[in-house]
Amino acid sequence: MLSQEKMARINHLSKKAKEIGLTEEEKSEQKLLRVEYIKTFRGQMVEHLHAIKVVDPNGNDVTPKKLRQSKDQRKKLH
Repeated sequence: MLSQEKMARINHLSKKAKEIGLTEEEKSEQKLLRVEYIKTFRGQMVEHLHAIKVVDPNGNDVTPKKLRQSKDQRKKLH
C-alpha cells in the first residue's frame, strides 16, 4: 500500500493541476507517483485474486485454469 504521504501528494498535485496547473517538475513527479500507485494497486489485486477459490454448488473446485496456474507460479517464486 502506498504511504499516506504519497497519497496526499498525489491528491494535492491533482487538485493543483485542475486549479492552476503544474510546473514541468510537478508533472513528472505526478507521473512517477501515478506509476507507483498503479503498480501497487495491481499487486494488491493479484494478491486478492490469488486468495479466491471458485466452488460450484456440488462443492467441486472450478477455479479457472489461468488463475490456478498463476497461483502455482506465485507459490514457486516464494
